[in-house]
Amino acid sequence: MANRLSGFGTAAALALSVGLLVPRLLPSNPDDWHKKTEFDVDQTPTGGVYRILPEKAQRLMQFAAIAGQDSSTTVLAGSIESGMVTFVSRSKVFGFPDYTTVWQDGADLKIHARLRFGYKDFGVNAARVDEWIAQLNAL
Repeated sequence: MANRLSGFGTAAALALSVGLLVPRLLPSNPDDWHKKTEFDVDQTPTGGVYRILPEKAQRLMQFAAIAGQDSSTTVLAGSIESGMVTFVSRSKVFGFPDYTTVWQDGADLKIHARLRFGYKDFGVNAARVDEWIAQLNAL
């Protein structure tokens, strides 16, 4: 009986380890995440956030610089020159990736942040994006 429990504990530990490593190790395909999403009002759905910054398209470079200063965030795809950048931000403990795409849309700057795994992000994307927007507005 003890051997069965020991084996179960080992299997459970292995499954947990794999489950925690997968989000860190799976590659992020830019074709899946570096996309514009159509929306015309600010929204905060369960797994992400949509924000429109009217008359801020010329501030894409500043927004990208602010996002780039976040130690958990890197550029996944795009560039300032192309008018669209997608960032990947990873949670500190588990390394879960969230994707934030920002682009120029006429005179507006549009931002779409969303999670990759799960359904609910507990407001993490909204908090991150709103903090970056606050820093942009403080410039």
